[in-house]
Amino acid sequence: MAGLSVITVGGKGSSLSSSSVYAIANGLAQLRIDSSALSRLPSSSSSPLNTHNLVSLLPSLPTVEESRASLVVLLSKLLSLAGSPNIRTVLPVKIAEALNSPDLKLESLDLTDEESLALEKLKLSSALYAICALLDHQSAALSTVSDAVAAISCEALKADVAAFNLIDSGDGHAAKEEIGVASDLKVLLNGSKLVGKLEIEAISRIPKIHASLREQVKSVHSKTRVELNSGGKVVCAGVVRTALLPLAAALWDLGDRSLSRARMNVDAVGSENSRSSLVALFEQKCPSGESLRGGFKLVSQLVFEEEENYDNFAHEVNALMGIVWKIVTWEAITAFMVLEGAELNGKKSEGSEVNGGGNVKVEKKSEKKKKVVLGKGTSVILQLIKDRLQGKGGNSVDSLGLLGNWVEELISFLDPKDPEFDSLLNRVKELVESNETRRLPKLPKGTRDFAKEQMAIRKKAFSIIEEVFERHGATALDTPVFELRETLMGKYGEDSKLIYDLADQGGELLSLRYDLTVPFARYAAMNGITSFKRYQIAKVYRRDNPSKGRYREFYQCDFDIAGQYEKMGPDFEVIKILTELLDELDIGDYEIKLNHRKLLDGIFEICGVPPEKFRTICSSIDKLDKQSFEQIKKEMVEEKGLSVETADKIGTFVKEHGHPLELLFKLKQEGSSFLENNASIDALNDLEILFKALEKSKCIGKVAFDLSLARGLDYYTGVIYEAVFKGGVQVGSIASGGRYDNLIGMFGTKQVPAVGVSLGIERVFNIMEQLNKDQNQTTRATKTEVLVSVLGDDLTQAAELASELWAAKVKAEYLVNKRVSKHFDRAKESKIPWMIIVGERELNEGVVRLKDIEAAEESIIPRSRIVEELQKRLSS
Repeated sequence: MAGLSVITVGGKGSSLSSSSVYAIANGLAQLRIDSSALSRLPSSSSSPLNTHNLVSLLPSLPTVEESRASLVVLLSKLLSLAGSPNIRTVLPVKIAEALNSPDLKLESLDLTDEESLALEKLKLSSALYAICALLDHQSAALSTVSDAVAAISCEALKADVAAFNLIDSGDGHAAKEEIGVASDLKVLLNGSKLVGKLEIEAISRIPKIHASLREQVKSVHSKTRVELNSGGKVVCAGVVRTALLPLAAALWDLGDRSLSRARMNVDAVGSENSRSSLVALFEQKCPSGESLRGGFKLVSQLVFEEEENYDNFAHEVNALMGIVWKIVTWEAITAFMVLEGAELNGKKSEGSEVNGGGNVKVEKKSEKKKKVVLGKGTSVILQLIKDRLQGKGGNSVDSLGLLGNWVEELISFLDPKDPEFDSLLNRVKELVESNETRRLPKLPKGTRDFAKEQMAIRKKAFSIIEEVFERHGATALDTPVFELRETLMGKYGEDSKLIYDLADQGGELLSLRYDLTVPFARYAAMNGITSFKRYQIAKVYRRDNPSKGRYREFYQCDFDIAGQYEKMGPDFEVIKILTELLDELDIGDYEIKLNHRKLLDGIFEICGVPPEKFRTICSSIDKLDKQSFEQIKKEMVEEKGLSVETADKIGTFVKEHGHPLELLFKLKQEGSSFLENNASIDALNDLEILFKALEKSKCIGKVAFDLSLARGLDYYTGVIYEAVFKGGVQVGSIASGGRYDNLIGMFGTKQVPAVGVSLGIERVFNIMEQLNKDQNQTTRATKTEVLVSVLGDDLTQAAELASELWAAKVKAEYLVNKRVSKHFDRAKESKIPWMIIVGERELNEGVVRLKDIEAAEESIIPRSRIVEELQKRLSS
């Protein structure tokens, strides 16, 4: 027992941790009761002592580890009852003595009835939360170790690790744990030359599978921490079930994929003798898929047991944990054998290397061995394993017995009970947490970076949008990203709270623009403009809560027509432009919901809404696409003071939705309440002109007349509309707009009527990116037409030839490298269709080789004619 750490329990303000329970349960630490806890208990009791079987009153579990852990928790809970006059100091002291003895020997003890009742009450909860503590400690360690082991397997299998290139979307909807796992694996594999291009599902699924375990580890930890220190509270089976069943499912998934990688590692071992020896041990000692399935199946069955038998359920989850630990250990063993087995065996072939797949690669032109480059993190982990094995296996691993020694040593090394395990675990954590990528700045919530492929999609979309706008005679406008605060306030209704205010710098009070419409109105008023077709593509900012498709910084693409025109002419053209945009962006099916603000005001007037509440009720109705009418009704009645009768009347109107001309005909029928309201009559007449124009333009099929559409912004005065994507990607509204006849006049002396539309381009991008994924399409990030490949190290050759191509307006890149494979890899990765290859022979003969990558055809072209010849082929 010498040299063991001492853990004190029962101290005032102290708490019991899962790690402490695990250490004491496995004899890694001694237990000590704080003297202050004992001083709060009486040394004797006035209650009579009765002969009780102490052992029968204490938790008894299938394993010694679990039994010891349950006594630790029981002891802690007993000490929390300090102050009870009939629980004596001798009881916790006896339990502590038993825990500090190697054989967990409990002496008989006469107990008071109160002591017996306390033990009986705490028995089940102590057992359950003790196993939860063991699982909490082990699962946290397993989460870290399994990441490290999986990283080694990536190198052993020469796997494609593109799945680890996850990026936080910035909308608050990203799978944070998946991104965290992917980031950690990239840290461990940073610099590795062994990861390759072999697509393996058991590798690509690592972020998702390991993220699930991380989530359950956090859940178990938070629940266990509370329950361990909850005093004498009676067990709640629901807490245990909701914590451990998802953990068991995550363990099953982790074990299943780890076992799959371990089997592939075995097949990748280079030496036939080593492989056959390893197969024999693997089949004999590694848990099978059947035992893994059986363990999870038993857990799933026991979850339905009665509460008093829940200790069996918890025990089987702990047993499943043991199975998964062994599988992950075997994954580590097999991956290590692929990467390092041959070297330790001393059987590397002269002039060859063992690559990530374990195959021998012979260097034809050199007798020098090429150094295998591992990841910066994985190389450290493998060295730790090699240090542990030093002197443990003899001179050859082809012998089954000697290989068995290695296996046993590695199994011990990856056992959480091993004295050196904590140093291994801490080293892995240090590798991940101290890496420079952890110190890099992070993106603010609600913002995103865009990679080259995403930017290619965005540039294409912007090009289409600008072409449509300019087709209709619009000119571009740009305005400052911030405005005077007074310019923006009072224009957005309840959404004004989402405006980003800038810190007062001792001068003007400024805010980031919320949209592009108000700045446009300010510009028109400032410059006395009375007629203007303009478009603007720029970023806007909203202090919103990030969610799926909702950002704090995003692009808007606006088109507006200001000035006096024929009645409903601009409204028609703006809606026509919107259909052209969405059709040409080719995103799929969509619907444009349309209404009229005067018609809404007419509804409110007919239903008895006071005029001063029109705008605030309009803001409530605007939420109907996200909430049920019952929720909106509750808001209108309880928060905004409408009567239930008025709210119900509104409900009968806003449920109307249908084909524009058909619904318009219904609303204009004799006896309609709308015909008794002047505002409604004006609105219906406007809509009749608009719908007939849309019908003639053959785009009315994309429009729906929807009386629930409200658009909460205060500045709308006439037609309002909103486009909604109807495909599989749930992104909400993708465009919106309407007429705002009074907004420009708010900034000047002259009223200038205007109407416009704003395309929510970020959501459109989400749709386009998802469509690319669904159709397995890849996006070219560059427009490069030809790669100038100079085989050697002569930059001047590349500079001369590339410059001639650039002067001829040919999109070209160059690469100077002696290895032919590097040139073809570059062309393939960048999807460059042509290559001009220049080597020593070509230089001597005054020619170049022109290669068509897709057709795999190659031509010899005189050097003096290559630019002319390439231009012909590019234009054909």
